Amino acid sequence: MKQMFPAASGDRRGGVALFGWMAGMLLFALAGSAAAQCLATGQLKGVNLAGAEFNSSKLPGTLNKDYMYPRNADLDYVKQLGGNTIRLPFLWERVQPELNGELSTAELAQIDKTVKQAAARGLCVILDVHNYGTYRGKTIGSAEVPATAFVDLWKRLAAAFPDPQQAIFGLMNEPAKISIAQWAPVARQTVQALRAAGAQNVILVAGGRWSGAHEWTKDQGGTSNGREFAALTDPLGRTWLEAHQYADPGYSGTGTECVEPDRLGRIFANVTDWAKQNGQKLFLGEFGTPGSESCLAALDAMLAQMADTTVWRGWTYWAAGAWWAANYPMSIQPRDGVDKPQAAVLKKYFQ
Repeated sequence: MKQMFPAASGDRRGGVALFGWMAGMLLFALAGSAAAQCLATGQLKGVNLAGAEFNSSKLPGTLNKDYMYPRNADLDYVKQLGGNTIRLPFLWERVQPELNGELSTAELAQIDKTVKQAAARGLCVILDVHNYGTYRGKTIGSAEVPATAFVDLWKRLAAAFPDPQQAIFGLMNEPAKISIAQWAPVARQTVQALRAAGAQNVILVAGGRWSGAHEWTKDQGGTSNGREFAALTDPLGRTWLEAHQYADPGYSGTGTECVEPDRLGRIFANVTDWAKQNGQKLFLGEFGTPGSESCLAALDAMLAQMADTTVWRGWTYWAAGAWWAANYPMSIQPRDGVDKPQAAVLKKYFQ
């Protein structure tokens, strides 16, 4: 969970935009034969580049007015920080305007452009369907949105992005609109369908509810993520469980104060132990803090807990993106060429 304060879409700075475009083109040229490595043995570390999921009440919305995809300058910044991955949130309704229908040619072109531009910089892209378990307000598994429609979406996306080195499939962001017991079988069915269709890509299965690491093994309506996903299997061994974690007292990503690092350390130790006991791999798809001294200590504590590469396959910080308002506390989008305080902590762990 997190607040969104996208800046007004009309806020443009011509000179800065031109400089960013020229810098992006230079890096693109220098990248030459760089290639994304989504199947690399090392950890995947990066940033969420938000924007394509903005203004979900405006469907389909107008590109570059209601929502946007990452610019070259945004991709360059992730690379400059030392990242090798971006998580790309987008909306199901925009990429597939009708259930079980063809994917939008225009929207698919924008996603494909981002994947190619990222790959040229050696960045892996996580395709993140950012819908919280719904389609046009109706929940997955309902009569209006059967589970088969969700499988259909992913089979089409898999056909469009078959290169496992360039794209990872993030099935559903924080499926909080349905219960864990409802989400888990849909997730397993989707993994099985993708493998049966020949998909070789890494798959990220988000934990139910808000995917919180802090409540991974806590009973929620008769079950838990720990119980439902302990026996998750994949014939390729390329399905990882996606957790999220914020550092405010309610762990929602909406507060500006942070809990003490020791509490976060215990949360990560518990979920890491669970993964080891059950032979599962984890990926932290979202985490972030404001830039205060206490929150930077919390951010450092979370990053330090993911050093165990036998369990943690990587992480993507929430968030960057050109349309975040200047006062959005967790944004690391640089302003006038100046890094946010969180960037210095992240750089330590990008090495």
